Amino acid sequence: MAGAIAYISKDTDGLHWQKILEPALGPIDFRTLRGGLGNKDDIEIALAWKPDQGVLGSFKNLKMVVSLGMGVDHLFADNRVPPGVAVTRIMDDGLIGQMSEYAIYWALRHHRDIDRYAASQKARSWKVEPFKDTIHRRIGIMGLGTIGQDTAAKFAALGFPTAGWSRTAKTLPGIETFHGPDGLAAFLARTDILVAVLPLTRETQGILNAKAFAALPTGAYLINMARGAHVVDADLLAALESGHLSGAALDVFNTEPLPADHPYWTHPKVYVTPHVAGSTNPRTAAPGVIENIKRLRAGQPLINTVDPKAGY
Repeated sequence: MAGAIAYISKDTDGLHWQKILEPALGPIDFRTLRGGLGNKDDIEIALAWKPDQGVLGSFKNLKMVVSLGMGVDHLFADNRVPPGVAVTRIMDDGLIGQMSEYAIYWALRHHRDIDRYAASQKARSWKVEPFKDTIHRRIGIMGLGTIGQDTAAKFAALGFPTAGWSRTAKTLPGIETFHGPDGLAAFLARTDILVAVLPLTRETQGILNAKAFAALPTGAYLINMARGAHVVDADLLAALESGHLSGAALDVFNTEPLPADHPYWTHPKVYVTPHVAGSTNPRTAAPGVIENIKRLRAGQPLINTVDPKAGY
């Protein structure tokens, strides 16, 4: 039998992954943190989500790490992946769809003044809010990877003027694109609803700060479904308090779980969800994982690989 596959996550026992992998790969030596890893020298592949420092480094014969999320910053924190080990990420159509659903829900809720109508219902007040045409509500997608491109296309299909910003230049049908540090201010200036779906890297940490918020139009709305470390919390709170930003829907935070005394919990302009915008669906994520395991064992080039230097 080939080397062992280890499931490295504290969230679940991982046996659902074993049930999906075995029909495609045949009998496998599948081990989990909860069930015991046995002789770690046997482990060839690690399916990992937020591994503790030193765990992956203890696998002397590790050849490939698969991130169980589409983000990989959790693997590069504190050099958790041993040098020379291939890092791949899942490509999960199910997760991609969940993420775009999350962004569209909060954008439409803001666009159609649902909170104001909820307040009117509570007050038993028949009040019609001023109508704003969809073509005058500009969406900006910050990050044009797989999730960002899917989200941008769906907003554009709904009739919103949609733009995207990315580190390097990209061309997308029906989407206005900006790139690099020089394009960021212009992108923000034309964005009424900002959707953050960037990877977290050294360059993007703290990118949503006072300068960025000031570049947005007055009344802009933020949806962050990327990583909490993109946001400077004090700067966001200040922008909300001043009225420059009208609100924020936040799924990710600098500290998770969000501390009970954090101002976001009770802020009238903030909605908090517990990092649920997108969850890995083994059924839809497994085909790429299976393909990479087969490629690794056949000595073939891997797919969905990650550049450790770039961080994505």
